[in-house]
Amino acid sequence: MRPRFVIINILLYLILLSCKEEDKRPNIILIMADDMGYECLSAYGSTSYKTPNLDAMASNGILFSSCVSQPLCTPSRVKIMTGQYNYSNYDYFGHLKTSEHTFGHVMKNAGYATCIAGKWQLNGLAYKDEISDWNDSSKPNTLGFEEYCLWQLTKTGREGGRYANPLIEQNGEILNLSPEDYGPDIFANYITDFIERKKDQPFFVYYPMVLVHDPFVPTPDSKTWKNKEARKKNDTTYFKDMVAYTDKIVGRIQSKLEALNIADNTIIIFTGDNGTHRSIYSNTSTRVIRGAKGNTIDAGTHVPLVASWPEKIKEGFVYTDLIEFSDFLPTFADAAEVKVNTVGKSFYPILAGEEHHPRETAFVHYDPKWGKNVNKHRNQFVRTSDYKLYQDGEFYNLSNDIDEKKPLHNDSLSDKEVLIKQSLESELKKHPDFE
Repeated sequence: MRPRFVIINILLYLILLSCKEEDKRPNIILIMADDMGYECLSAYGSTSYKTPNLDAMASNGILFSSCVSQPLCTPSRVKIMTGQYNYSNYDYFGHLKTSEHTFGHVMKNAGYATCIAGKWQLNGLAYKDEISDWNDSSKPNTLGFEEYCLWQLTKTGREGGRYANPLIEQNGEILNLSPEDYGPDIFANYITDFIERKKDQPFFVYYPMVLVHDPFVPTPDSKTWKNKEARKKNDTTYFKDMVAYTDKIVGRIQSKLEALNIADNTIIIFTGDNGTHRSIYSNTSTRVIRGAKGNTIDAGTHVPLVASWPEKIKEGFVYTDLIEFSDFLPTFADAAEVKVNTVGKSFYPILAGEEHHPRETAFVHYDPKWGKNVNKHRNQFVRTSDYKLYQDGEFYNLSNDIDEKKPLHNDSLSDKEVLIKQSLESELKKHPDFE
Protein backbone atom coordinates (compact mmCIF):
# COMPACT_ATOMS: atom_id res chain seq x y z
CA MET A 1 0.00 0.00 0.00
CA ARG A 2 1.29 3.43 -0.96
CA PRO A 3 2.31 5.72 1.92
CA ARG A 4 -0.27 8.29 0.81
CA PHE A 5 -3.12 5.77 1.25
CA VAL A 6 -1.73 4.57 4.59
CA ILE A 7 -1.85 8.14 5.90
CA ILE A 8 -5.39 8.62 4.56
CA ASN A 9 -6.57 5.40 6.23
CA ILE A 10 -5.03 6.42 9.53
CA LEU A 11 -6.70 9.84 9.33
CA LEU A 12 -10.07 8.23 8.56
CA TYR A 13 -9.67 5.88 11.53
CA LEU A 14 -8.84 8.77 13.84
CA ILE A 15 -11.86 10.71 12.60
CA LEU A 16 -14.16 7.74 13.18
CA LEU A 17 -12.66 7.20 16.61
CA SER A 18 -13.22 10.82 17.58
CA CYS A 19 -16.81 10.63 16.34
CA LYS A 20 -17.61 7.58 18.43
CA GLU A 21 -20.06 8.62 21.10
CA GLU A 22 -18.64 8.39 24.59
CA ASP A 23 -20.53 6.07 26.94
CA LYS A 24 -21.56 8.42 29.73
CA ARG A 25 -23.54 5.92 31.77
CA PRO A 26 -22.33 5.84 35.38
CA ASN A 27 -20.12 3.19 36.91
CA ILE A 28 -21.84 1.46 39.81
CA ILE A 29 -20.36 -0.03 42.99
CA LEU A 30 -22.66 -1.75 45.48
CA ILE A 31 -21.02 -2.45 48.84
CA MET A 32 -23.05 -4.55 51.28
CA ALA A 33 -21.77 -5.15 54.79
CA ASP A 34 -22.59 -8.48 56.44
CA ASP A 35 -24.71 -8.20 59.60
CA MET A 36 -24.66 -4.43 59.98
CA GLY A 37 -27.76 -2.59 61.10
CA TYR A 38 -28.21 1.14 60.62
CA GLU A 39 -27.14 1.82 64.21
CA CYS A 40 -23.51 0.99 63.35
CA LEU A 41 -22.95 4.21 61.39
CA SER A 42 -22.38 7.45 63.21
CA ALA A 43 -24.25 9.15 60.35
CA TYR A 44 -27.37 7.50 61.82
CA GLY A 45 -26.59 8.69 65.32
CA SER A 46 -24.33 5.91 66.56
CA THR A 47 -22.02 6.88 69.40
CA SER A 48 -20.34 3.48 69.68
CA TYR A 49 -18.43 3.56 66.37
CA LYS A 50 -16.55 5.94 64.13
CA THR A 51 -17.26 5.77 60.39
CA PRO A 52 -15.75 8.96 58.92
CA ASN A 53 -15.71 7.85 55.28
CA LEU A 54 -19.31 6.70 55.32
CA ASP A 55 -20.33 9.79 57.27
CA ALA A 56 -18.73 12.01 54.63
CA MET A 57 -20.42 9.97 51.92
CA ALA A 58 -23.77 10.54 53.63
CA SER A 59 -23.07 14.22 54.21
CA ASN A 60 -22.23 14.84 50.56
CA GLY A 61 -24.65 12.30 49.11
CA ILE A 62 -27.93 10.75 50.20
CA LEU A 63 -28.66 9.10 53.53
CA PHE A 64 -31.73 6.88 53.22
CA SER A 65 -33.29 6.66 56.67
CA SER A 66 -35.79 3.86 55.98
CA CYS A 67 -34.20 0.97 54.07
CA VAL A 68 -35.88 -2.39 54.75
CA SER A 69 -33.87 -5.58 54.21
CA GLN A 70 -34.67 -9.23 54.81
CA PRO A 71 -33.76 -10.34 58.36
CA LEU A 72 -31.08 -12.84 57.29
CA CYS A 73 -28.20 -13.07 54.81
CA THR A 74 -29.32 -15.47 52.05
CA PRO A 75 -32.91 -14.20 51.91
CA SER A 76 -31.50 -10.68 51.50
CA ARG A 77 -28.93 -11.70 48.89
CA VAL A 78 -31.47 -13.56 46.79
CA LYS A 79 -33.88 -10.61 46.94
CA ILE A 80 -31.37 -7.86 46.22
CA MET A 81 -29.69 -9.75 43.36
CA THR A 82 -32.89 -10.75 41.56
CA GLY A 83 -35.32 -7.94 42.41
CA GLN A 84 -37.93 -10.55 43.37
CA TYR A 85 -39.60 -11.60 46.62
CA ASN A 86 -38.36 -14.72 48.38
CA TYR A 87 -41.55 -16.69 47.79
CA SER A 88 -40.77 -16.79 44.06
CA ASN A 89 -37.14 -17.92 44.04
CA TYR A 90 -35.77 -18.87 47.48
CA ASP A 91 -35.36 -22.63 47.90
CA TYR A 92 -32.45 -23.34 50.29
CA PHE A 93 -30.42 -21.31 52.74
CA GLY A 94 -27.07 -20.53 51.13
CA HIS A 95 -28.30 -21.09 47.59
CA LEU A 96 -29.27 -19.12 44.50
CA LYS A 97 -30.55 -21.07 41.51
CA THR A 98 -28.57 -20.57 38.31
CA SER A 99 -31.86 -20.14 36.47
CA GLU A 100 -32.39 -16.79 38.20
CA HIS A 101 -31.82 -13.48 36.42
CA THR A 102 -29.60 -11.24 38.55
CA PHE A 103 -28.40 -7.67 38.43
CA GLY A 104 -25.12 -9.17 37.22
CA HIS A 105 -26.92 -10.35 34.08
CA VAL A 106 -28.68 -7.00 33.69
CA MET A 107 -25.47 -5.02 33.81
CA LYS A 108 -23.39 -7.44 31.73
CA ASN A 109 -26.05 -7.55 29.02
CA ALA A 110 -26.11 -3.75 29.05
CA GLY A 111 -22.41 -3.66 28.20
CA TYR A 112 -20.95 -3.18 31.66
CA ALA A 113 -17.86 -5.01 32.88
CA THR A 114 -19.06 -7.00 35.92
CA CYS A 115 -17.24 -8.17 39.02
CA ILE A 116 -18.16 -9.67 42.39
CA ALA A 117 -15.84 -9.96 45.38
CA GLY A 118 -16.40 -10.93 48.99
CA LYS A 119 -18.88 -13.42 50.42
CA TRP A 120 -20.65 -15.77 48.01
CA GLN A 121 -22.36 -18.53 50.02
CA LEU A 122 -24.84 -19.22 47.22
CA ASN A 123 -23.71 -22.61 45.84
CA GLY A 124 -25.78 -24.63 48.33
CA LEU A 125 -22.84 -26.12 50.25
CA ALA A 126 -25.09 -27.24 53.11
CA TYR A 127 -27.28 -29.30 50.75
CA LYS A 128 -24.84 -31.33 48.70
CA ASP A 129 -27.26 -34.26 48.43
CA GLU A 130 -30.04 -32.06 47.05
CA ILE A 131 -28.02 -29.64 44.88
CA SER A 132 -26.00 -31.39 42.19
CA ASP A 133 -23.84 -28.44 41.13
CA TRP A 134 -22.84 -27.25 44.61
CA ASN A 135 -19.14 -27.51 43.67
CA ASP A 136 -19.39 -25.64 40.35
CA SER A 137 -16.84 -22.83 40.59
CA SER A 138 -18.27 -21.12 37.51
CA LYS A 139 -21.61 -20.26 39.14
CA PRO A 140 -20.71 -16.57 39.64
CA ASN A 141 -20.00 -16.39 35.89
CA THR A 142 -23.28 -18.14 35.11
CA LEU A 143 -25.09 -15.63 37.30
CA GLY A 144 -23.73 -12.63 35.43
CA PHE A 145 -20.28 -11.81 36.81
CA GLU A 146 -17.33 -11.89 34.43
CA GLU A 147 -14.80 -11.92 37.26
CA TYR A 148 -14.87 -12.96 40.91
CA CYS A 149 -12.84 -13.17 44.10
CA LEU A 150 -14.92 -14.99 46.71
CA TRP A 151 -15.11 -16.74 50.05
CA GLN A 152 -17.42 -19.75 50.45
CA LEU A 153 -17.82 -20.57 46.78
CA THR A 154 -17.09 -24.32 46.65
CA LYS A 155 -15.40 -24.55 50.07
CA THR A 156 -17.25 -24.20 53.36
CA GLY A 157 -16.31 -21.83 56.14
CA ARG A 158 -15.12 -24.83 58.14
CA GLU A 159 -12.53 -25.51 55.47
CA GLY A 160 -11.15 -22.00 55.62
CA GLY A 161 -12.10 -18.70 57.25
CA ARG A 162 -12.80 -15.23 55.90
CA TYR A 163 -10.44 -13.10 57.95
CA ALA A 164 -6.82 -14.01 58.85
CA ASN A 165 -5.34 -16.64 56.49
CA PRO A 166 -8.57 -16.83 54.44
CA LEU A 167 -9.65 -19.44 51.92
CA ILE A 168 -10.50 -17.48 48.80
CA GLU A 169 -11.34 -18.64 45.29
CA GLN A 170 -10.56 -16.30 42.45
CA ASN A 171 -11.65 -16.96 38.88
CA GLY A 172 -11.46 -20.73 39.22
CA GLU A 173 -8.35 -20.94 41.41
CA ILE A 174 -7.78 -21.16 45.15
CA LEU A 175 -5.39 -18.41 46.22
CA ASN A 176 -2.19 -19.30 48.05
CA LEU A 177 -2.44 -17.09 51.13
CA SER A 178 -0.70 -16.86 54.50
CA PRO A 179 -1.64 -16.12 58.13
CA GLU A 180 -0.60 -12.50 57.48
CA ASP A 181 -3.20 -12.10 54.76
CA TYR A 182 -6.54 -10.60 55.72
CA GLY A 183 -9.59 -11.50 53.66
CA PRO A 184 -11.18 -8.02 53.46
CA ASP A 185 -7.88 -6.66 52.13
CA ILE A 186 -7.72 -9.35 49.44
CA PHE A 187 -11.22 -8.47 48.25
CA ALA A 188 -10.56 -4.71 48.34
CA ASN A 189 -7.31 -5.15 46.41
CA TYR A 190 -9.09 -7.17 43.75
CA ILE A 191 -11.83 -4.57 43.39
CA THR A 192 -9.44 -1.64 43.09
CA ASP A 193 -7.40 -3.59 40.51
CA PHE A 194 -10.59 -4.36 38.56
CA ILE A 195 -11.58 -0.70 38.64
CA GLU A 196 -8.19 0.34 37.28
CA ARG A 197 -8.36 -2.25 34.49
CA LYS A 198 -11.90 -1.28 33.50
CA LYS A 199 -11.75 2.46 34.05
CA ASP A 200 -12.28 3.25 30.36
CA GLN A 201 -15.66 1.52 30.16
CA PRO A 202 -18.74 1.38 32.39
CA PHE A 203 -18.30 -1.17 35.17
CA PHE A 204 -20.48 -2.75 37.83
CA VAL A 205 -18.92 -4.01 41.06
CA TYR A 206 -20.86 -5.95 43.67
CA TYR A 207 -18.98 -6.22 46.95
CA PRO A 208 -20.86 -8.33 49.51
CA MET A 209 -18.38 -7.88 52.36
CA VAL A 210 -17.42 -10.54 54.88
CA LEU A 211 -17.19 -7.81 57.55
CA VAL A 212 -18.72 -7.45 60.17
CA HIS A 213 -20.04 -11.01 60.57
CA ASP A 214 -18.87 -13.08 63.50
CA PRO A 215 -16.42 -14.42 64.60
CA PHE A 216 -15.52 -11.07 66.09
CA VAL A 217 -11.76 -11.07 65.70
CA PRO A 218 -8.92 -8.54 65.35
CA THR A 219 -8.33 -6.59 62.18
CA PRO A 220 -4.83 -5.60 61.00
CA ASP A 221 -5.46 -2.24 62.72
CA SER A 222 -6.27 -3.87 66.08
CA LYS A 223 -3.63 -3.65 68.81
CA THR A 224 -3.66 -7.44 69.20
CA TRP A 225 -3.26 -8.30 65.49
CA LYS A 226 0.42 -9.16 65.92
CA ASN A 227 -0.56 -11.90 68.37
CA LYS A 228 -1.45 -14.78 66.01
CA GLU A 229 -3.38 -16.63 68.69
CA ALA A 230 -5.53 -13.55 69.36
CA ARG A 231 -6.60 -13.57 65.70
CA LYS A 232 -8.67 -16.68 66.43
CA LYS A 233 -10.32 -15.36 69.59
CA ASN A 234 -14.00 -14.52 69.17
CA ASP A 235 -14.68 -11.48 71.34
CA THR A 236 -17.35 -8.82 70.80
CA THR A 237 -14.88 -6.14 71.89
CA TYR A 238 -13.39 -6.43 68.39
CA PHE A 239 -16.66 -5.48 66.74
CA LYS A 240 -15.76 -1.81 66.99
CA ASP A 241 -12.51 -2.44 65.11
CA MET A 242 -14.38 -4.39 62.43
CA VAL A 243 -16.81 -1.53 61.84
CA ALA A 244 -13.85 0.85 61.56
CA TYR A 245 -12.15 -1.43 59.03
CA THR A 246 -15.33 -1.60 56.98
CA ASP A 247 -15.29 2.18 56.80
CA LYS A 248 -11.59 2.17 55.94
CA ILE A 249 -12.17 -0.12 52.95
CA VAL A 250 -14.93 2.15 51.66
CA GLY A 251 -12.40 4.98 51.85
CA ARG A 252 -9.84 2.95 49.91
CA ILE A 253 -12.28 2.35 47.08
CA GLN A 254 -13.23 6.03 47.01
CA SER A 255 -9.56 7.02 46.88
CA LYS A 256 -8.95 4.73 43.90
CA LEU A 257 -11.84 6.31 42.01
CA GLU A 258 -10.49 9.78 42.74
CA ALA A 259 -6.95 8.82 41.70
CA LEU A 260 -8.30 7.58 38.37
CA ASN A 261 -10.45 10.71 37.91
CA ILE A 262 -13.65 8.67 37.59
CA ALA A 263 -15.23 9.41 40.97
CA ASP A 264 -17.66 12.02 39.63
CA ASN A 265 -19.50 9.59 37.37
CA THR A 266 -19.47 6.64 39.73
CA ILE A 267 -22.45 5.71 41.89
CA ILE A 268 -21.35 4.15 45.18
CA ILE A 269 -24.06 2.58 47.30
CA PHE A 270 -23.42 1.20 50.78
CA THR A 271 -25.91 -0.95 52.67
CA GLY A 272 -26.13 -3.96 55.00
CA ASP A 273 -27.75 -7.34 54.37
CA ASN A 274 -29.66 -7.49 57.68
CA GLY A 275 -29.58 -6.34 61.27
CA THR A 276 -26.60 -6.65 63.57
CA HIS A 277 -25.76 -9.84 65.50
CA ARG A 278 -27.85 -10.31 68.64
CA SER A 279 -24.78 -10.25 70.89
CA ILE A 280 -24.00 -6.64 69.92
CA TYR A 281 -25.42 -3.69 71.85
CA SER A 282 -24.85 -0.29 70.23
CA ASN A 283 -25.28 3.15 71.73
CA THR A 284 -26.99 5.84 69.72
CA SER A 285 -27.85 9.45 70.52
CA THR A 286 -31.37 8.34 71.55
CA ARG A 287 -31.16 4.78 72.91
CA VAL A 288 -29.27 1.49 73.14
CA ILE A 289 -30.05 -0.90 70.30
CA ARG A 290 -29.56 -4.63 70.55
CA GLY A 291 -28.90 -6.31 67.20
CA ALA A 292 -31.76 -8.50 65.99
CA LYS A 293 -30.32 -10.44 63.07
CA GLY A 294 -32.79 -13.16 62.02
CA ASN A 295 -35.78 -11.36 63.56
CA THR A 296 -38.40 -9.36 61.66
CA ILE A 297 -38.45 -6.42 64.08
CA ASP A 298 -36.87 -3.09 63.12
CA ALA A 299 -33.45 -3.97 64.53
CA GLY A 300 -33.39 -7.03 62.26
CA THR A 301 -34.48 -5.33 59.04
CA HIS A 302 -33.47 -1.66 59.31
CA VAL A 303 -30.15 -1.34 57.51
CA PRO A 304 -27.97 1.59 56.44
CA LEU A 305 -28.28 2.88 52.90
CA VAL A 306 -25.96 5.64 51.76
CA ALA A 307 -25.40 6.72 48.17
CA SER A 308 -22.87 8.95 46.45
CA TRP A 309 -22.79 10.26 42.87
CA PRO A 310 -20.86 13.55 42.78
CA GLU A 311 -21.85 14.39 39.21
CA LYS A 312 -25.56 14.37 40.08
CA ILE A 313 -25.78 14.81 43.85
CA LYS A 314 -24.35 18.27 44.47
CA GLU A 315 -25.64 18.69 48.01
CA GLY A 316 -26.27 16.02 50.63
CA PHE A 317 -29.73 15.30 51.97
CA VAL A 318 -31.76 12.72 53.91
CA TYR A 319 -34.42 10.66 52.13
CA THR A 320 -37.04 9.49 54.61
CA ASP A 321 -39.41 7.36 52.51
CA LEU A 322 -39.19 3.59 52.26
CA ILE A 323 -36.72 1.60 50.16
CA GLU A 324 -36.75 -2.20 50.07
CA PHE A 325 -34.27 -4.73 48.69
CA SER A 326 -36.25 -5.49 45.53
CA ASP A 327 -35.60 -1.87 44.48
CA PHE A 328 -31.88 -2.20 43.74
CA LEU A 329 -32.05 -4.19 40.49
CA PRO A 330 -34.45 -1.80 38.71
CA THR A 331 -32.35 1.12 39.97
CA PHE A 332 -29.24 -0.29 38.34
CA ALA A 333 -31.19 -1.11 35.18
CA ASP A 334 -32.31 2.52 34.94
CA ALA A 335 -28.72 3.69 35.33
CA ALA A 336 -27.71 1.31 32.53
CA GLU A 337 -30.65 2.52 30.41
CA VAL A 338 -32.32 -0.89 30.05
CA LYS A 339 -35.76 -2.24 30.89
CA VAL A 340 -36.34 -5.07 33.35
CA ASN A 341 -39.23 -7.05 34.83
CA THR A 342 -39.14 -6.84 38.62
CA VAL A 343 -41.41 -6.32 41.62
CA GLY A 344 -39.11 -3.55 42.82
CA LYS A 345 -39.37 0.20 42.39
CA SER A 346 -36.35 2.04 41.03
CA PHE A 347 -34.87 4.76 43.20
CA TYR A 348 -32.64 5.96 40.36
CA PRO A 349 -34.65 9.21 40.02
CA ILE A 350 -33.67 10.07 43.59
CA LEU A 351 -29.99 9.61 42.73
CA ALA A 352 -30.31 11.57 39.49
CA GLY A 353 -32.29 14.45 41.00
CA GLU A 354 -35.40 13.66 38.99
CA GLU A 355 -39.05 13.49 39.98
CA HIS A 356 -39.78 10.42 42.06
CA HIS A 357 -42.97 8.96 43.49
CA PRO A 358 -42.02 7.19 46.73
CA ARG A 359 -43.22 3.72 47.59
CA GLU A 360 -45.97 3.78 50.19
CA THR A 361 -45.28 0.32 51.60
CA ALA A 362 -42.50 -2.24 51.88
CA PHE A 363 -43.15 -5.99 51.83
CA VAL A 364 -41.13 -8.83 53.34
CA HIS A 365 -41.72 -12.55 52.87
CA TYR A 366 -39.39 -14.32 55.26
CA ASP A 367 -38.99 -18.09 55.32
CA PRO A 368 -35.30 -18.65 56.18
CA LYS A 369 -35.33 -22.48 56.15
CA TRP A 370 -32.31 -22.47 58.42
CA GLY A 371 -32.39 -23.67 62.03
CA LYS A 372 -34.96 -23.21 64.77
CA ASN A 373 -33.46 -19.96 66.10
CA VAL A 374 -34.34 -18.12 62.90
CA ASN A 375 -37.18 -20.29 61.59
CA LYS A 376 -39.26 -19.30 64.62
CA HIS A 377 -39.40 -15.79 63.12
CA ARG A 378 -40.77 -17.05 59.80
CA ASN A 379 -43.35 -14.50 58.78
CA GLN A 380 -44.74 -12.09 56.24
CA PHE A 381 -45.36 -8.39 56.75
CA VAL A 382 -46.15 -5.17 54.97
CA ARG A 383 -45.37 -1.79 56.45
CA THR A 384 -45.57 1.95 55.95
CA SER A 385 -43.09 4.31 57.54
CA ASP A 386 -45.10 4.24 60.78
CA TYR A 387 -47.28 1.11 60.81
CA LYS A 388 -46.64 -2.60 60.29
CA LEU A 389 -49.02 -5.50 59.72
CA TYR A 390 -48.08 -9.18 59.89
CA GLN A 391 -49.92 -11.95 58.03
CA ASP A 392 -51.24 -13.29 61.35
CA GLY A 393 -52.99 -9.95 61.96
CA GLU A 394 -50.60 -8.41 64.49
CA PHE A 395 -50.54 -4.67 63.92
CA TYR A 396 -48.01 -2.20 65.32
CA ASN A 397 -47.46 1.53 65.52
CA LEU A 398 -43.71 1.69 64.95
CA SER A 399 -43.49 5.34 65.91
CA ASN A 400 -44.50 4.46 69.47
CA ASP A 401 -43.39 0.82 69.64
CA ILE A 402 -40.28 0.26 67.55
CA ASP A 403 -39.49 -3.07 69.26
CA GLU A 404 -43.04 -4.38 68.70
CA LYS A 405 -43.89 -5.11 72.30
CA LYS A 406 -47.54 -3.99 72.21
CA PRO A 407 -49.67 -5.01 69.23
CA LEU A 408 -52.64 -2.74 68.57
CA HIS A 409 -56.07 -4.29 69.11
CA ASN A 410 -58.98 -3.52 66.81
CA ASP A 411 -61.09 -1.97 69.55
CA SER A 412 -58.33 0.52 70.34
CA LEU A 413 -57.71 1.79 66.80
CA SER A 414 -58.46 5.32 65.75
CA ASP A 415 -60.47 5.89 62.59
CA LYS A 416 -57.22 6.71 60.79
CA GLU A 417 -55.57 3.51 62.02
CA VAL A 418 -58.55 1.43 60.89
CA LEU A 419 -58.07 2.76 57.37
CA ILE A 420 -54.31 2.16 57.51
CA LYS A 421 -54.79 -1.43 58.65
CA GLN A 422 -57.37 -2.08 55.93
CA SER A 423 -54.98 -0.71 53.34
CA LEU A 424 -52.15 -2.94 54.60
CA GLU A 425 -54.47 -5.95 54.59
CA SER A 426 -55.19 -5.26 50.92
CA GLU A 427 -51.47 -5.12 50.22
CA LEU A 428 -50.86 -8.44 51.94
CA LYS A 429 -53.58 -10.11 49.86
CA LYS A 430 -51.54 -9.38 46.74
CA HIS A 431 -49.00 -11.98 47.87
CA PRO A 432 -49.27 -15.75 48.39
CA ASP A 433 -50.09 -16.87 51.92
CA PHE A 434 -47.68 -19.03 53.87
CA GLU A 435 -48.47 -22.72 53.48
